[in-house]
Amino acid sequence: MADFTESSDIKITNSFDDMSLSDMLLRGIYAFGFEKPSGIQSKAILPMSTGRDILAQAQSGTGKTGTFVIGSLSRLDPSIKAPQVLIMVHTHELAQQIAKVATAIGSHMKLQVLCAVGGSQVRDNIRALEQGAQFIVGTPGRIYDLVNRDALDRRAMRVLILDEADQMLEDLFYKQVMCILEKGFPEQTQVALFSATMAKEVVEVANKILRDPMRILISSEDVPLDGIRQFFVEMGREDHKFECICDLYKHLNITQALIFCNKRQKAEMLTEKMSAQGYPVSCIHGEMEKTERTRRLEMFRSGSTRVLVSTDLLARGIDVQQVSLVINYELPTTRENYIHRIGRSGRFGRKGTAINLILPEEEGMMKDLCSTYGITMEPLPNDISKIMV
Repeated sequence: MADFTESSDIKITNSFDDMSLSDMLLRGIYAFGFEKPSGIQSKAILPMSTGRDILAQAQSGTGKTGTFVIGSLSRLDPSIKAPQVLIMVHTHELAQQIAKVATAIGSHMKLQVLCAVGGSQVRDNIRALEQGAQFIVGTPGRIYDLVNRDALDRRAMRVLILDEADQMLEDLFYKQVMCILEKGFPEQTQVALFSATMAKEVVEVANKILRDPMRILISSEDVPLDGIRQFFVEMGREDHKFECICDLYKHLNITQALIFCNKRQKAEMLTEKMSAQGYPVSCIHGEMEKTERTRRLEMFRSGSTRVLVSTDLLARGIDVQQVSLVINYELPTTRENYIHRIGRSGRFGRKGTAINLILPEEEGMMKDLCSTYGITMEPLPNDISKIMV
């Protein structure tokens, strides 16, 4: 492991409005649910937007995906129908997650995003490139294939990003990644490496391909896991989730709880069903008027609403001191948002509890979360009254 020191010239920017981003990009950022930059976002987006190379040591869960998606979108010209951003990652799931985030945040930019991974048809990827895909996310094998076929035009490439670089530069991917990098990119292409550790391979590659990089360090202590007990309940079918929520509500002494859904429609549906059963519950999401969102959040903060059903709008940056329980009605589509969601409980050194309702198709995501963050998720015990201590 190499010693890693942070650059001394970092400027911390604590508002997206102060990052000189376009109105179209800002609209996408706020619609996605970001309100205030995380630590790495406050340090890295601005230098990325000005074209500076980046070498960042940051764990998943620190806001990394948002950082490089926003930073690279700030460099993209929507009027140029050619590849301008290339992000390489080590798993299909991560590539798909990043592509979804880029599509959402870039929704006002008329952006064409391509997720290029093994298992999809190469000819479909080539067709998307011919039709003007601008933002490419992929795994090394498929990107290597597209480069070898001369299908991935790199002449307009502005940003090249390696995420999870410590895993990307292990034996399995190392040769492919180095071959891709050696195939040639425009001299002015900006390069950013994000890595959980500064392994020898990462430092060696960084020294080869980065020019005067901004070095950023986000410590693992910034990932808020301590003091939060995490449980799961296996669900056979989607409609069992509502029964489980009602059962939890009856048996737990909940001061205040947040229930997270992935989409506005699901959050509204759950709120209506719970209200019909007589539970004092409210709903909040990014498509509400800001004044209404503020009103509902204040009702929750004051305790007049004890349960708030939310999309990932509230996953980040909202401190409600009394929240002791977070329920994931659905696991989020990105790993980072899981950490931000459960971090809403256990604030200010208190103990917190997270309960995840898991369908069979969500088991892979749960295992991925556990291995990535070293999490232990326990099956919810039969006597659930004892978990809220």
